[in-house]
Amino acid sequence: MVGAADWEDQFVDYFRARAQPLRRLAYSLSGDWHTAEDLVQQTFVRLYRRWPAIRDETVDAYARQALVNAFLSHRRARRRESLTADPPERAAGGADPADGLVVRRALAALAPRQRAAVVLRYLEDLPVAEVATLLGISEGTVKSQTARAIQSMRDAALVKE
Repeated sequence: MVGAADWEDQFVDYFRARAQPLRRLAYSLSGDWHTAEDLVQQTFVRLYRRWPAIRDETVDAYARQALVNAFLSHRRARRRESLTADPPERAAGGADPADGLVVRRALAALAPRQRAAVVLRYLEDLPVAEVATLLGISEGTVKSQTARAIQSMRDAALVKE
C-alpha cells in the first residue's frame, strides 16, 4: 500500500511537470490567461482528490479530460452571466501579431465544443479518436465539427482582412 506522503510526492512531481502544458492548453481553449489559471486550478483540485485511484498510464488523459470538462462547464456558466457596457480589463504586455489576434478572435467566436475540438485536434495534435473520447462524441462528429469550425475561422479571417 502506498502511503499518503508517497502519493502526495508523486502528485507534486506531476504538477511540476505538467502545470505549464496544461496552462497552455487551457489558454488555447479559453483565450484568457486568468480563466486558464482558474481552469488549471480546478483540474489539479480534481486530480488531487482522485490521485490515488488514477493509473499512471492514464493520468495525462484524465487531466486533459478534467480540463476540457472544466472549460465546457465554465463556458456554460459564462453564458448565464449578465453583460455590461464596460470594456474588459486588458492584461499589460506586448502587442500581439495580427495573425495571432485573428486566430484568437476566430477561435473565441466558435461554440465551446467546436473550439475544444479544434484546440485538441490541431493545437494539442491529438488523434480524432482521443478527441472524440475527451468530448464524449463520435469520431464522425469530431470530423464534422472541426471542418465546420475551420470553415468558420476561415470566413472570420476573410472578413477581418
